[in-house]
Amino acid sequence: MSVTLQQLIQALPTSAEPVVIGDRHVTISEPVVEDNRLVQPGGVFVARKGLSVDGHDFIADAIQRGAAAIIGEREVGALSVPYVRVSDAQQATGYLAAAYYGFPSRDLIVVGITGTDGKTTTSHILHRILSIATHGKAGFISTIAADFGGHSEETGLHVTTPGAPQVQAYLAQMRDAGLTHVVLEMTSHGLVQGRLNGTDIDVAVMTNVTHEHLDFHGSWENYRAAKGLLFGMLSQSARKGEQPKVAVINRDDPSYDYFAAFAADHVISYGIENEADVQATHIEHSPSGTAFSVDEQQYRMQLVGLFNVYNALAGLAASRALGITKDAKTQGLAEVQTVPGRMEHIDEGQDFLALVDFAHTPNALHRALEAGREMVSEGGRLITVFGSAGLRDVEKRRMMAEVSARQADFTILTAEDPRTESLDAILQMMADGCISQGGVEGQTFIRVPDRGQALYEACQMAQAGDVVMACGKGHEQSMCFGTIEHPWDDRDALRAALRGAPLKTLPTAIS
Repeated sequence: MSVTLQQLIQALPTSAEPVVIGDRHVTISEPVVEDNRLVQPGGVFVARKGLSVDGHDFIADAIQRGAAAIIGEREVGALSVPYVRVSDAQQATGYLAAAYYGFPSRDLIVVGITGTDGKTTTSHILHRILSIATHGKAGFISTIAADFGGHSEETGLHVTTPGAPQVQAYLAQMRDAGLTHVVLEMTSHGLVQGRLNGTDIDVAVMTNVTHEHLDFHGSWENYRAAKGLLFGMLSQSARKGEQPKVAVINRDDPSYDYFAAFAADHVISYGIENEADVQATHIEHSPSGTAFSVDEQQYRMQLVGLFNVYNALAGLAASRALGITKDAKTQGLAEVQTVPGRMEHIDEGQDFLALVDFAHTPNALHRALEAGREMVSEGGRLITVFGSAGLRDVEKRRMMAEVSARQADFTILTAEDPRTESLDAILQMMADGCISQGGVEGQTFIRVPDRGQALYEACQMAQAGDVVMACGKGHEQSMCFGTIEHPWDDRDALRAALRGAPLKTLPTAIS
């Protein structure tokens, strides 16, 4: 693939205010990258200031590695290659990467999905429906993995939208593989940081907006506005044939009117409590799945919990926006199996139910425990194990503990990526939350700093008919203590606990 620097610059919005020093017609034969170590001869290095390092300090190394051009924000001295100064290099990267790959999203029908909770599950649901409807020509990019139709690959240890160059490379692979549709999960971080810039959206899906990431966004209003950027992308994207621009929004979410006000050809609402275009009725729950009806059409799925009915409705509403047949929707929804780390059953022959769920926000935990309660046998108990991350939203530590104190019969507070914060201090905040709701330490909740030991103690106290839920980590493969990521998988840890021994791989484990 080969383009000129000028062709890349033309993809930038006027707000980028590009100033070119050097030959703007130099040939670019390798991708745009943000990491100087990934520069290939003939490629472009984007230098920007990060949280701990400044990419401008690595310009010389990028040139030595063969960079054909440099994009940056600062005034620099004379370089041996063309230099383009822009107002915001981070925001420019997506447009540059999209231009290098020939704007792959313009050749695909792209569904963007955002929201506080349910993004990944909704993405999996819609992807399965589209795969049936298109005979395998649908891909997805989620915070867990990317699916290219014939194969898939993981996208990272911790959940976030991949970087802009990676997103565009994935889209290009999907286009080149002959796919027609792509489901793209979009986080608020990814939207604000421009990782999705350069992507044309056809359908924008909003699951909900609740308390999360206020450490990054500063306020709930800023967080909601970040989610709204998806709808701005929808209205600005080029039209593709007869496919209308459609916004799909949760009618039961308090922010429905806020998002519905964004420009779109059409808005499709979905919900349960309020009248909606796609509304679930006759909902029936069981430990093995859920059934419900929409417009007298019955749907059955293997997923459990009321929150997954909302996820299913979002997928069905997006399918309606894309003109998918009822048969494909019914079959696709029925075939969706447990999404990794989402209400995932762990079975080692025990006489109680053990689940791993990614719930790491107050609302998600509320919904997860609500679903867990439905699976508790008569006379059984709901036992929860969870923590709250360090260097992240502080307020939700108390809020999540309050949720568990109200809904669970017994709560075990433990570690979840404490990072450089004091784990004891985090657990104290959570304990205070339990106590505020009438919790009594030693009777209704305990603190167990080591997560492996916490899961072990939960399994040791569990009896027939109980439900043990490990929440907060889900599918993630590591846990951060200090600045080091230690290998960790809640599913492996819960299996070890069920077999009779705690998994002792974290720094908190007692030999």
